[in-house]
Amino acid sequence: MHRQTLQQLSNKYHKSIPWIREQINEFDVGEKVHNPREINLACDATFYGKKRDKLGTLIFKDNDSREVVIWKHIESETKNDYIYLISELDKLGYTILSVVLDGKRGMDKAFKDIPRQMCHFHMKQIIQRYITMKPKLEASKELKKIMSSLTRSNEKNFTQNINNWYKKYEQFLAEKTISSTTGKLQYTHPRLKSAYRSLKNNLPYLFTYKNKIYKHFKIQNTTNSIEGGIFSHMKNMVSLHRGITKGKKLTLVDFYLMNLDKK
Repeated sequence: MHRQTLQQLSNKYHKSIPWIREQINEFDVGEKVHNPREINLACDATFYGKKRDKLGTLIFKDNDSREVVIWKHIESETKNDYIYLISELDKLGYTILSVVLDGKRGMDKAFKDIPRQMCHFHMKQIIQRYITMKPKLEASKELKKIMSSLTRSNEKNFTQNINNWYKKYEQFLAEKTISSTTGKLQYTHPRLKSAYRSLKNNLPYLFTYKNKIYKHFKIQNTTNSIEGGIFSHMKNMVSLHRGITKGKKLTLVDFYLMNLDKK
C-alpha cells in the first residue's frame, strides 16, 4: 500500500481536498462476515510504536483456514481481552478446539479446558531476555543449550533435561547476597532464577502439539504465522501512514484484517 497525500488523491480523483478528507472520515469498513465452525486458534497481540502509546491489536486466527476470525484493539494485553474475544466467538457459534499463544498470565482461566500450546518462539524469547544471547554464567550457558533443543525434543526428554539442570544448580539458584543499595538479602542470580520459573510454569504446555490425544487437531507449536505473516505488514502499513490520527490507524487495520483472506 503506497502512501498518498491529500493533494495526490485530489489530483487522482479530480476532487477537492475537503471532499477527499470527508470521504476518508466517513469511510466504514463494514461488518465481519462469520462462518461459525470448529477452529484451532493462534493468538497474539502487537503494538504500533511503543507500548506506552497504548495502541495495539489482539488477533485470533484460525490455523486451518488461515482466516483472522476476530480481533480487538487494545491499550495493553490483558487476560480480560482474551476472555472477551473467547466469549464473542462463543456467541457467534464457534467452537475452539485448541489454541497456541504466548505465556501471558491468566490463560488458565481464559481458555479453561481448551488444549493450550505455548509458542516455542515466545518461550525462547522469554528465556533469552533473562539470560541474554551470550550468557556468561555456566548455568545460563547450559540452559541456553537445553532451550536450543526445544523444537527437536519431546516432553519426556526435555522435562528430564530441565529437571537435571535444576538439580545441578539448585543451590546456585538459592544463593543470596546483601544488596549494596538496600542492605537486604536478595537472590544473587535473580534473572536466571526467573528464567527457570517461567520455563517451569510453561512446561505443561510446551508439547501439547505432540500429544497423541490431540493429533487430529494439527496444533502448531508457534504463532509465527501471525507474527511474520500479519503483524509485520500491519506495522509497516501503520508506520507508512503515521501522520493520520489514532482512530484512522485502527480503521486502516480493520480494513486490512477484513480483507486479508480475500487476497
